Amino acid sequence: MPPEPSPPPQLKEWFDAARYRAIAKELASIAPKFRADDFMKSVLDGLEARSLMQRVHQCAVAVDAALPGTYQQKVRALQKLAPRIGHEFVTIFLGDFVATYGLDDFDFSMEALRFFTVFGSAEFAVRPFILADQKRALQMMHAWTADPDEKVRRLASEGSRPRLPWGMRLQALVRDPEPTAKILEALKDDDSLFVRRSVANHLNDITKDHHDYVLQRLEVWDLEREHLKWIAKHACRTLIKRGHPRALKLFGFGKKAEVAAKLAASPSRLELGQRLTLTAALTSTSSRSQRLAIDYVVHYVKASGGSAEKVFKWTEIDLPAHAEIELVKSQVVRDFTTRKHYSGRHRVELQVNGERVAETMFVLA
Repeated sequence: MPPEPSPPPQLKEWFDAARYRAIAKELASIAPKFRADDFMKSVLDGLEARSLMQRVHQCAVAVDAALPGTYQQKVRALQKLAPRIGHEFVTIFLGDFVATYGLDDFDFSMEALRFFTVFGSAEFAVRPFILADQKRALQMMHAWTADPDEKVRRLASEGSRPRLPWGMRLQALVRDPEPTAKILEALKDDDSLFVRRSVANHLNDITKDHHDYVLQRLEVWDLEREHLKWIAKHACRTLIKRGHPRALKLFGFGKKAEVAAKLAASPSRLELGQRLTLTAALTSTSSRSQRLAIDYVVHYVKASGGSAEKVFKWTEIDLPAHAEIELVKSQVVRDFTTRKHYSGRHRVELQVNGERVAETMFVLA
């Protein structure tokens, strides 16, 4: 058996000393009065203790301190820098600079974010502007839905997501998502999958607080159109995993599964870093073909000794009358930044069309 792949390096290392030196060198060539030594001291002091997003922000702070000129002059220098950086995530500090120092220059700053997003993304940086003046910001972002660049069009949706991961939460849009409806409507037929995926993720955000609001809109879409069906299903992925009846019905999974099911875990005892394999056996007890949404649920042991469940997508199938099928799924049990594993008995359930139909367990040593 080949060895498991090594975990990737920490993302915060995208902003290391070498990266900062490269940024300083480019800025010095763009703005001869740029104080590179001051910049490097600011970013390197305390570097190891900073998280990824803290390193992003410190880069913006150091640029402001070391680059002479007015706010607009600094932005224009950073616009010359943007195509020279060569790393999409690293360019996020350019938007952070605008968000930190440009709220009082609203129109100029929003246009700067439109420019910078082409080189990476301004999805985090645009959110303070929405908080400052939601109506004005969303009007400008709606205009971006007609921009020829797909990254600008995506920013209109991604930047206004109520619950954008890693981004500040837009509580007003969590309470009332209607103000972004025009943006999503304008983008749902976009030619770019990159943009349509953002629309789906935006809608999925909304389902966490207003599932009926989203379902009411999706139910009038023409889901015979493949791209709309894809957006709708991706938007409802959280609801489908939770077994929401209205969401299941929308995609043909509304009927209770008529199946006999078994689920097995191998090995039954394993250590962190080992691979867990799940095998599901389904036998139809129906005289008709059935459309099935199949998921599995892991009840992870918590530090307190209790458990917290997470639902994972397995597959979707059409099971013929009285047919049998065996499904196999495997994953390496390892720690992530978002999940730490604890030893103990982990229960695993098989979920079909929103109902738990079989279970097994494994012990993490």
